Amino acid sequence: MEVKRDRYLDRLIERKGNGLIKAVTGIRRCGKSFLLLELFHRHLVESGVPESRIVEVALDDRANKPLRNPDTLLAYLRGRVPGDGVPTYVVLDEIQLVPEFEDVLNSLLHMRGADVYVSGSNSQFLSTDIVSRFRGRSDEIRVRPLSFSEFMSIFDGPADEGWDEYVVHGGMPLALSYSRASDKEAYLRSLFEKVYIADVVERNKVRHPEELDELVDVLASATGLLTNPTRLMNVFRSVKKKDISDKTITSYISHLENAYLVSEAQRFDIKGNAHIGSPKKYYFEDVGLRNARMGFRQAEENHLMENIVFNELLSRGFNVDVGVVDAFGRDKSGKTIRQRLEVDFVATLGSSRYYVQSALAIDDPEKREQETRPLAKIDDSFRKIVVVRGAMKPRRDEKGLVYMGIRNFLLDPNSLDA
Repeated sequence: MEVKRDRYLDRLIERKGNGLIKAVTGIRRCGKSFLLLELFHRHLVESGVPESRIVEVALDDRANKPLRNPDTLLAYLRGRVPGDGVPTYVVLDEIQLVPEFEDVLNSLLHMRGADVYVSGSNSQFLSTDIVSRFRGRSDEIRVRPLSFSEFMSIFDGPADEGWDEYVVHGGMPLALSYSRASDKEAYLRSLFEKVYIADVVERNKVRHPEELDELVDVLASATGLLTNPTRLMNVFRSVKKKDISDKTITSYISHLENAYLVSEAQRFDIKGNAHIGSPKKYYFEDVGLRNARMGFRQAEENHLMENIVFNELLSRGFNVDVGVVDAFGRDKSGKTIRQRLEVDFVATLGSSRYYVQSALAIDDPEKREQETRPLAKIDDSFRKIVVVRGAMKPRRDEKGLVYMGIRNFLLDPNSLDA
């Protein structure tokens, strides 16, 4: 059972020989090692690269423990890279296990012919070392859990059954190896608690891990809702009966983001073309992981679908914000009032922009008006899309709004332009 992760493989191939460090990042257990050591390796061999010109070190392998010493690793690599100008592909998996690895990478940049690819899974690897210390000399390829289209490439069943499975258990690759729901859920719970939370606590020296644990649960229950540290602080006071400062909550959220567990979506004033401050929305990297935190109980499909749409837009390379548009309406007494309407997502990539509304159902006129009014109030020419549950081929209404089913949106890589 092999998933072809062409979206990420193509990005690696496009960056071959560009003189930069290719940094493959993402949440632990999402398939980075498989991408580098299996799929990319296969591409190199099939492209005619001899095995002698491919140097791979899986640093989480016990057999390679001596190479976690930076000087030993550098000496080994110098012995494997001829320096004759012919490309030698150096792949270092889980590079963060090497102390002072940035010095090793800096030396590799000066080795003639070395084309360097590294992977890492935590905040130290991404935010501290690669991005800041190698600014202008690194190229990040962010890998995510399986998208719905990747999931369906190996799912044995029709798309509607695949959706029902995906919206509950998500796309963590190893979860797919289990056939029983109970086994998948046990795996996802264990992965979150024993790997992700434990890693965040250890790396950030969190003194009160129970607070972090409870914050994750609060964020899971608030998926797709606007919030900020002050609101979360009040939740802890009123519901959890705990006094945690907004500064501490901000710090915890930062740790979770750096571990790739959650991502924030800022608010964006569409007419003013500017970002707005707090509150923000937070979405989980994988809905299966989110559901694991809720004990697979609170599986509100509308919020989960919104989370999946958000993740899909990110995986396609977009910057994603929550849109805000001001409009005027009337209250029950007929008085004119100013209203602030919300567009679920503003997806931007270069000069391209799309407005995307995630709506589980728009069967009745009132619900349709509620979901489409924010889009109708935007007076620019960018594409405006309403994604609904199920399967629906793209169609356009008299206002120029495009409607399509969630499965059509996720399975067609060009759906935004359909």
